Amino acid sequence: MIASEEQQNWLRLAEKARRGETLEREEALAVLESQDDELLAVLDAAFRVRLHGHGREVRLHVLRNAKSGTCLENCAFCSQSVGVDSGIQRYKLQTVEQLVEGAREAHDRQAFRYCMATASRGPSDGELEVICKAVEEIRHDVPIEICTSLGLLTEEQAARLAHAGVHRFNHNLETSRDYFPKICSTHTYDDRVATIRAAKKAGMDVCCGGIIGMGETLRDRVELAFALKDLDVDSIPVNFFDPRPGTPLAHVPRPSPVECLKALAMFRLVNPKTEIRMAGGREVNLRHLQPLALYAANSMFTEGYLTTAGQGYERDRAMIEEAGFVVVEWSAAGG
Repeated sequence: MIASEEQQNWLRLAEKARRGETLEREEALAVLESQDDELLAVLDAAFRVRLHGHGREVRLHVLRNAKSGTCLENCAFCSQSVGVDSGIQRYKLQTVEQLVEGAREAHDRQAFRYCMATASRGPSDGELEVICKAVEEIRHDVPIEICTSLGLLTEEQAARLAHAGVHRFNHNLETSRDYFPKICSTHTYDDRVATIRAAKKAGMDVCCGGIIGMGETLRDRVELAFALKDLDVDSIPVNFFDPRPGTPLAHVPRPSPVECLKALAMFRLVNPKTEIRMAGGREVNLRHLQPLALYAANSMFTEGYLTTAGQGYERDRAMIEEAGFVVVEWSAAGG
């Protein structure tokens, strides 16, 4: 069968990405602007790149909300700001014992990575002490990779986390530089970039992504993908906007399943070697098309997100295996 002109165009982009050549911004934008009839061809291009760099492996991540609903920042999408009446559970930082038990539960679900997240501008000295102690115990007792997401960091704090044994630090850009002031005014885009650089300087891997569907333009999404490429991050979690009650963005409609899949394909083609994760909002946004996301993404969260539940580990595992992919544990990857 002879490929159509449109199919040949997407295959050309796939080969360009596989060779390690950087796509032009207009080429990335074309992925997002493609006709819905071209979706399978776009995903095929993304899958060729995914297969080349990551095979059929899927790495599961378990996220623990270690501190909830007490954040003084005003990110417009977030239900954990103290100024938002979202009905979520609010609590201070969990104990070392609780955090370590969460790691054991994550390992039982064959998670490759366990991430402890706190809703705050950044960690206090006391909170950092608790996190570091938990990390040290996990490293001693549980065979799993450790990630923390604690807000803004100084270089000294980043060095302390790395010394305790944190493998990876998460801090998302969330959106493009131009759109960021529309979703947050209590800190800046450059504050986030500085935290990413501090984590890298300390020797930790960096997990950094954003949210699709907060009212940004398609070009904003492209700019985010290229900013992450320029920062040379190790992992990109792609979240799909799920409006939270009481937040300033509660009225914004969710992106469509096809829109989400095109975004994943674009992030894969722009960042061919990077771990791409389908993250928050995948169940409610992708719905029945969830398995197709695996053709671009090579990792995913399981057992829910910060303030919302997921479809559960058993269903996630079945979805991965039925689609022909393989869950990889940390020990199996030589961790």
